[in-house]
Amino acid sequence: MTRASTFIDQQRLWDHHMAIARFGATGNGGVNRQALTPEDGQARAALAGWAGERGFRLIADEAGNLFVRREGTDPDAPAILSGSHLDTQPAGGNFDGIYGVLSAFEVLEALEDGGIEHRHPIEAVVWTNEEGCRFAPGCTGSLVFSGKHQIEEFLDFTAPDGAVLRDELERTLAATPGAERRQGGIPVAGYIETHIEQGPRLESAGLTVGAVTGIQGGSSFAVTVTGIDGHAGTVPLQARRDAFRSAHGIIDALYRDLADPSDTVRFTVGRFEAHPGSPNTIPGKVIFTIDFRHPDQAFFRAKVNGMAAFCAAHAGPCEVVVQERHAGDPADFDETVVARIERIAGELEIPAMRMPSGADHDAKYMVPLCPTGMIFVPCLSGISHNEDERADAQDLAAGARVLADALLEMARG
Repeated sequence: MTRASTFIDQQRLWDHHMAIARFGATGNGGVNRQALTPEDGQARAALAGWAGERGFRLIADEAGNLFVRREGTDPDAPAILSGSHLDTQPAGGNFDGIYGVLSAFEVLEALEDGGIEHRHPIEAVVWTNEEGCRFAPGCTGSLVFSGKHQIEEFLDFTAPDGAVLRDELERTLAATPGAERRQGGIPVAGYIETHIEQGPRLESAGLTVGAVTGIQGGSSFAVTVTGIDGHAGTVPLQARRDAFRSAHGIIDALYRDLADPSDTVRFTVGRFEAHPGSPNTIPGKVIFTIDFRHPDQAFFRAKVNGMAAFCAAHAGPCEVVVQERHAGDPADFDETVVARIERIAGELEIPAMRMPSGADHDAKYMVPLCPTGMIFVPCLSGISHNEDERADAQDLAAGARVLADALLEMARG
């Protein structure tokens, strides 16, 4: 039986990456292509142009998700989807997200080159606003497609630059005027997302493909500690309601509570603000963030549910308010999909291993809809969300070959 992987074109896949890298190029080897910006629209227009050249259908939905569709022999069969996102961090790299889009599109081109038929239609998808750095939360497009949220819930969100999501979404949809419009999610028979690992495990092990078993749970909190401003030279230490001291005590207690010899826990304080911010004034308010992640459902949920009480118990004389901004439980990928990826990598003699994902991806929100999986390929030194993010053309093509055969098996159904 003809393998779709035979027709994967490594140079074409690389050239498409370099073409998209122009949109939002920083001049330092990276890219700033945040969601729903003109640069995002330019990248979408380029993909739409390539799709038109191959005669594929182009479809957009109300969340701005963009789908490139190769029809199957059964027009009523549910689609097989594969993709990721075009948007980046403000100082991002040229492979995070976009690899998933372009490898899925490369599979469509490979199937076309080989004249290979399949029963189910296959769609390469661009999910809107995965990163969430301009409009929070991230994964907007996949959250809407999955039915977890309605687009109306996000339309009034405002970016730091003052832009409103409603207006930016309208402009971005206008960047692909030839796209058909589709409302709501559609029946999906399977989903596989390719991605750079964004970590060092594959490179360290000398392996090329990760068959991803699932995505760990992640929760983020905003913590506000309130005390009383005071004169640094006159208020006795024991009489102070020092918000900094209380916040430090909370954070130190969290580090001790979450100490983990297995190095499975992920805990980060990514933002810390002391107010009023004067060198000779006792801080009366501190705001900081917590990012907590873990793959075990019971452990994750216990820590998340107890976060507010834990912080309050270590706040000393100050008041503390804990607001959960985002919570996502761990998600396990379908064993048949994981096994298929692992088997195909072996058949193609591509060294692979099973591994979890530490980062969130749009694939997480596809799990309730259909059999879902992910394919990782290495990135240099595990660096991502960084202008120094790098991936090897051979590794990108290897992941695309595994994806091609996996999608074809699913689409032949």
